[in-house]
Amino acid sequence: MRLTGAKILRGQELVTDALSIANGRISHGPGVEVDLSGYLILPGIVDLHGDAFERHILPRPRAAFSIEQGLVSTDREAAANGVTTAWLAQSWSWEGGHRSPDFAEAFLQALDVCRPRMQTDLRVQIRCETHTVDTLARLIETIRHHRINYVIFNNHLDEMLQEIEAGQEALILAAKSVGRAPEQYRAALEQARTRSTQVPRFVCTLARAFDELGVRYGSHDDRDGETRETYSMVGARICAFPLTKQVARMASAQGDPVLMGAPNVVRGGSQAGNVAAVELIEAGCCDALVSDYYYPALSHAAFQLADSGLRTLGEAWAMISTNPAQIMGLRDRGAVAEGKRADLTIVNRETRDIEATLVEGRITHLTGEVACRFVRRSKQLPIAAE
Repeated sequence: MRLTGAKILRGQELVTDALSIANGRISHGPGVEVDLSGYLILPGIVDLHGDAFERHILPRPRAAFSIEQGLVSTDREAAANGVTTAWLAQSWSWEGGHRSPDFAEAFLQALDVCRPRMQTDLRVQIRCETHTVDTLARLIETIRHHRINYVIFNNHLDEMLQEIEAGQEALILAAKSVGRAPEQYRAALEQARTRSTQVPRFVCTLARAFDELGVRYGSHDDRDGETRETYSMVGARICAFPLTKQVARMASAQGDPVLMGAPNVVRGGSQAGNVAAVELIEAGCCDALVSDYYYPALSHAAFQLADSGLRTLGEAWAMISTNPAQIMGLRDRGAVAEGKRADLTIVNRETRDIEATLVEGRITHLTGEVACRFVRRSKQLPIAAE
């Protein structure tokens, strides 16, 4: 097909141009024409970290639904928000419940089964709690078997210990969040604490295995510069959600990519009281924005940054498309250029609603006025169901 009349983001500039798609790639030439006057054609969104899928599987702590149905719902939600490639952040933790290694393995098996039904390129990021040292061989085998290419190290043990020591209510809430009794949760926490001396070797051993397997890895919620430097030295270069500007500055100075949550931008700050994403963007030490827990925040954050003058639309959109693709070494997407995958987000210029999403040239989301324009050509166009 050939999309005409729209403003297309090519590099950092919006230009009025035509765009052709053939065999799932952006090309140059004739095709079935669809008039997209009044729309923006932007690179498909690449989301490096999102856990919104948890609400589709476990909308309430004791009201679980099938993983398969949850994944299908997540896939559709991602497409409706212009996401074309997404990493689902699944925990591998001592906490148990839906954050346990058992659940992670079931989750990965379900995604393997569901993958033919997926419209979005859904992948998995393993959020590995550093005190799961007894799962070393199991984790490496899981990553190898399911071809996981992205792991983030977490260490929330000290934080949880502090919260629980401050009051019983924190223990009850933490246990409830993973469907365990408070006594069970406390026992798991205490057992994890006894493994603290084994954590450095565990992390280093995993780092060597990741290098051999071609896995990209980083750390999550770094509290200070020493923590970030330590992770960077072992190869965990991606700095996700640094808690302070100092940590983000150190990561940037070392050439480590910094990720922050798009909801942080849209809401004007961190819901946990940590450093504001906009503050890091102003300082030039934030490379990419991720959905975190809310897919709509991705496009909203990009437009908000452009409206504020902090970034041009091209620069802001790169933080949710081009930059994430580069961080993960995906050279075939993240830009509207000939030969790239036709992963596109089509936005109404007036309302800024995402009215169409294409993945490898297939329509995965279609609504609003643009739907009418595509439907007029529907007999000749590919759709995701095909």
